[in-house]
Order: sequence, then C-alpha cells, then structure tokens
Amino acid sequence: MIRLDGVHVRHKARSGGVFRRDSVHALTDATLEVGRGEILGLVGESGCGKSTLARVLTGLQKPTEGEVRFHGRDLWEMSAAQRRDEFGSAVGVVFQDPSTALNPRLTVRRILRDPLDVHGRGTRASREARVEELLDLVGLPGHTLEALPGQLSGGQRQRVAIARALCLEPELIVADEPTSALDVSVRAQVLNLLVDLRERLGLGMVFISHDIQTVRYLADRIAVLYLGRIVEEGRAADVAGAPVHPYTEALLSATPSLLETTERIVLTGPVPSATNPPAGCPFRTRCWKADDTCATAFPAATHGPGEHRWHCVHPRTPLPHLPSARSTA
Repeated sequence: MIRLDGVHVRHKARSGGVFRRDSVHALTDATLEVGRGEILGLVGESGCGKSTLARVLTGLQKPTEGEVRFHGRDLWEMSAAQRRDEFGSAVGVVFQDPSTALNPRLTVRRILRDPLDVHGRGTRASREARVEELLDLVGLPGHTLEALPGQLSGGQRQRVAIARALCLEPELIVADEPTSALDVSVRAQVLNLLVDLRERLGLGMVFISHDIQTVRYLADRIAVLYLGRIVEEGRAADVAGAPVHPYTEALLSATPSLLETTERIVLTGPVPSATNPPAGCPFRTRCWKADDTCATAFPAATHGPGEHRWHCVHPRTPLPHLPSARSTA
C-alpha cells in the first residue's frame, strides 16, 4: 500500500556557526513497506527517528532523498490537490497526547464532523449520521458528542482521536505512541480497541512505540530503529522471539515480560549525535560486540528465514521460532 525506498531526511540545525549549519540526520536510507490490512510496529529509543518516519508516511514530511510510493505512485510527484484528496483521505493519524491533539474549544461533534466538512463528504444529514456511527464504533456513549475534550477522561479523549482518524474511512492509520500519555489500566483498553478496529475494518496500521513488548502484542511485523536507521525488521514472532541485532536484544531486556525470563543488558559508552553520526554502524559506540570492522561501513542487510533481515556483522545466532505474545494469549 505504501512503500519507502532509500528515504533520507536531514534537517538544518541551529549549531554550526553563522555561515554553515549542521545537518541533523533524522532518517538514513530507510526502506520499508506497509501492506493492506497489516500492522507494522516501529520501536526504538526517543530520538531514533520514529516520529520522523511517521511524518514521511503521512505526507507531512517530504524526504530529502528517496521515494514514497502510494499504490505504486510517487507521492511527491502528485499535485497538492491529489495528495490531499487521494492520499490525505486514505491515511489517518492518531497523535501521542490526546489533550493537545484535540481543539479544546470544539465539541466532540464538531471535532468528528470537521474532516467530513473539509472533504465535502455526503450531505449534512449523512455527515451527522457518520459522526454518530464513529462514536459507536469506538465505544463512547451518545451524550459525549456535546462534551468538550476537557470534560472527558484521557482514555475517552484518545477514543475521540481514534474516531477522528477513522472519519474518512482510511486505508491506513498511523498511531504515534497513542497510549504513552494514558494510565496503565486505560492503555490495554485502547490497544484492544485498535486490534478490534483492524479486524472489523481491515485497516492497515503503523504503531509507533518505545515499548517493544507492547508492539510485540499488537503488530504483525516489527521494524527496529536506531539513530535514524532500520537495524532489524521482520515478523513480530521472529524479531521479538529470536532477536538478532544487539540493539534489539537490549530493548527486549529493558522491558520485562511475563512469558520469558531475560537477562538485563545495560548499555554503556557514548550516545552518538544525530548531527555527527559515527562512521559504520551507528550502534557501535554502545555495542559490547563492536570491533574495528563495525567502524568501516554500515553493514549490508542479511536475510534470514521468512522476512527477517538485519544489519549487523556480529549478529546473535537466531533461535528456533518462538510464538509471539499475541499468538499465545
């Protein structure tokens, strides 16, 4: 449905002097695709490029280099009107914090009706009917329509944000850490809602989080980012059940699981800067396996069983296939 080919995103930083600005390497050579009806999980630390990748996928950020293809068409060769009408209505976004993502001065009814008004969908009566249908879809009572966001709980606000993302019947939802601002008890409700909507509506979804165990539960495939590069990608059962890249191992060890016992990996060494990334593998400054070979060039992709691929010259030997958390639930 959407494919990224060799995408680079570089921003100009304020550092570097008056005549020469430093470049922030937010994304480097990202190649990724999202199929119809699948959930792709993006995981990594803060500042690794997850949100930049989300902005590229939603057409909010034009790549410095590379291509973004939507149903085989180059997104940035389309006219602005085509991007808005064809691509804009096909992609919905759920932002991280519902308290800032929703206009506090508008009622829920207005918030849900605005996308329908802007895109001129149907008659006034059909738009009102669609608003009520959306509210029912995300499990909110009818009286919520007249409420302001400030009168709702955090979980209710995020359900409104999800309903807004579904207004135009998109093919893809991009959810940028949609549960990070919620209480633990509410997170499970929102995650279960997203899984239910995917099964009922056949939605494709990109779910972004720093918690690989949450992504493991939700996603069909996982892509692991480090300093703007995708270092490992594959089916959720392979990446989370048998990680190959040292960084993926470290992420899994930092998030406890009730299903497995893992030894905590504590990373040491300097955290590299995105304005001056290290030569070779960006993880080598913190990797316990790094040697001189890791400093020469970023490793080419190695392909394992199925769709599993990674970029590492000292990978962990893949373990036998293990079931994902979702399949054992």
